[in-house]
Amino acid sequence: MPDSEMFSPKLTSDGSFTFFSQEFNELFHSHFGARQESFQKFAYPTQLQTQAQKPVLRLLDICYGLGYNTAAALQTIWETNPHCQVEIIALEQNSSVPQAAIGEDIFQQWDCKYTDILTQIAYHHQIQNQHLTAKLLIGDARQTILQVITSGFQADAIFLDPFSPPQCPQLWTVEFISLVAKCLHWQGLLATYSCAASVRVALLTAGLAIGSTSPVGRKSPGTVAMPLAAETFYQQIDTHKNIPIISSFPLSAAEIEHLQTRAAVPYRDPQLQDCASIIRQRRQQEQLNSTLESTYQWRKRWSLG
Repeated sequence: MPDSEMFSPKLTSDGSFTFFSQEFNELFHSHFGARQESFQKFAYPTQLQTQAQKPVLRLLDICYGLGYNTAAALQTIWETNPHCQVEIIALEQNSSVPQAAIGEDIFQQWDCKYTDILTQIAYHHQIQNQHLTAKLLIGDARQTILQVITSGFQADAIFLDPFSPPQCPQLWTVEFISLVAKCLHWQGLLATYSCAASVRVALLTAGLAIGSTSPVGRKSPGTVAMPLAAETFYQQIDTHKNIPIISSFPLSAAEIEHLQTRAAVPYRDPQLQDCASIIRQRRQQEQLNSTLESTYQWRKRWSLG
């Protein structure tokens, strides 16, 4: 993303603002509501209200962007337990995005406690106070995730929030998501807004069980994932057609069948360095050679148009 790209606030339906990316030709958030998306797609599915009872809670925020998800996480955690010590590592390609969010005063509806934190993160890429240690790593997430792995950071919650798979396939590949999974604590939860079959298969390939989260202002649900080992602790995992599914976040029959169509062919980036067009072409070729059912037939069977 070019650092010179200019960002201007776009009003969403819940009264909060987001930006439009010229590079990816997409809004940073759903037009249904940037603020509500950060809570309902990320903070709540990762069960931060429950996890906040821990003395220390670790969060990995992938594609930090404007900072909404981190702000929603902190508010959710500290409203439950003001004494919870939070550790955050955030990844972002372009430092001008969070700085523009502060410069445009997008967080005026938030408590100044959170805007002060986001300001420090945006301009200094780190903050440390009595209950928070956070740092923002700038660069290609395919590279900065290696720093997270090397540090031994094990997240209780991971927010996976890139632009959509067709526009930013680099951060939805089997290889990248497998690295992300290495940063997830065995009792942790990962959440993303995407329900794409290719994304869910990448999560499964990384050794995670998956579940479906409630739609937020749209027809499509999101996805939550956790390590298979977590079943012994607090979550039950059911298996349908050899697919491990989190019982408290069930998939519909249509969603399960979707994982057995050509739409489920995942994106691949073997060396973690290919551009978007090459990654898309590689997947398209694999889909052409696939013996899986066509997505058209699946949609027709489920009357999805």
